[in-house]
Amino acid sequence: IIRVDPYGFERPEDFDYASYEAFFSRYLVVLTRRAIKWSKLLKRHNGIQKSLKVKRYIRKGIPNEHRALVWMIVSGAQANMEQNPGYYHRLLEGEKNDKLVEAIKTDMNRTFPDNVKFRKNADPCLQHTLYNVLVAYGHHNKAVGYCQGMNFIAGYLILITKNEEESFWLLDALIGRILPDYYSPAMTGLKTDQEVLGELVKMKVPAVAELMERHGVMWTLVVSRWFICLFIDILPVETVLRIWDCLFYEGSKIIFRVALTLIKQHQAFILEATNFPDICDKFKEITKGTFVTECHSFMQKIFTEPGSLSMATIHRLRETCAERLLPQG
Repeated sequence: IIRVDPYGFERPEDFDYASYEAFFSRYLVVLTRRAIKWSKLLKRHNGIQKSLKVKRYIRKGIPNEHRALVWMIVSGAQANMEQNPGYYHRLLEGEKNDKLVEAIKTDMNRTFPDNVKFRKNADPCLQHTLYNVLVAYGHHNKAVGYCQGMNFIAGYLILITKNEEESFWLLDALIGRILPDYYSPAMTGLKTDQEVLGELVKMKVPAVAELMERHGVMWTLVVSRWFICLFIDILPVETVLRIWDCLFYEGSKIIFRVALTLIKQHQAFILEATNFPDICDKFKEITKGTFVTECHSFMQKIFTEPGSLSMATIHRLRETCAERLLPQG
């Protein structure tokens, strides 16, 4: 039998069903309890206003049946979509940039080869939807166009919203507002944020920062995919979705919280590394296992483990790191 998860991803050969079942039976109880609370909240307020209660609810996870709606509202995507009726379809009907279209086509078969819904023979095949969202986005945001990594993000949005136009507006929220300049051709924001993580590790897990420096391992080697793919294909699906719940509401600092938690939790393990390739392997290992599968306890950890992390700190670090990167160009 091909074992497929609820999102269409095939389980790997070495998938640990026993520990997953044990986790999921506990998690289902949590999900059911959360679903009742969310239904009440959404019935009472026809929209969701930012509040401490909503923030707390989001940190505890949005049930799948409400996820698309809540993401749309808290990210501002809903408001943008309502203010621009028909805009998405006009983008698809307009003139196309051949180079952009070609680049997107090339990546179609490389997007989630392990997901049955993105296969050519699937019905409906989500490749077509994905193609539309990316082409529309490339023409909407010409400064970004298309770059690798966006296909995975858009693919996940499509799996959750099951709606082409909503996926487009959520992608716009992420790339245009939530993530600073990760996907521009120079990827300045991405490079800056990897450096920012390095600075935060120096502050919060100095021994690991020292190890990296001693062996000359650049942060970009071990964490660039964490930032580019927002943990897709790095952490388990349920965990990624819980991270995204917070990302849409609280912004990009969530990525640092997750990264710091992974590093801090596995500090002793990382410090066993004695050379360059060893360090790279350790960073691949720390994103596997029960710690990351147990998404509910993992999410509690990301808000406690790294300690305080204000947006002000991140802005300050971004400024100094961006200046340092300038001469490198």
